Amino acid sequence: MDLQVGDQVQLIIETETALGFIVLIDEEFEGLLYRNEIFAPIEEGMEVTGYIKNIREDGKIDVSLRPQGFRNVIDLDVEKILTKLKNSKEGFLLLTDKSSPESIKFHLNMSKKAFKKAVGNLYKQKLIVLKDDRIELV
Repeated sequence: MDLQVGDQVQLIIETETALGFIVLIDEEFEGLLYRNEIFAPIEEGMEVTGYIKNIREDGKIDVSLRPQGFRNVIDLDVEKILTKLKNSKEGFLLLTDKSSPESIKFHLNMSKKAFKKAVGNLYKQKLIVLKDDRIELV
């Protein structure tokens, strides 16, 4: 097996299980996509791009739909939030660190943890202002 953690791979979604979905990796290996790694609708038979998250000692492979590594992931999340802010007529999003995980997932297709990291990054870059009920583009 010549797969490495972080490699981009092609996935075919196969069977849904209690933990998530069994996937076929590069038409050769079997892996598992955990339910908590899914932030967009998927269904059996779909082909998607994925990333090797972990190769366990027993040879089982965990995959993610997001690139691995803090820098890769946060850059995508920062870009997603900036795009949403720029495309909103008002220049703000009615989301904060107090927003529910479900609301964040609905509006941005990301976890609350990812949202908070990206917002923190944008705030440090002085690209947004944090208000009690929203985040605003500077």
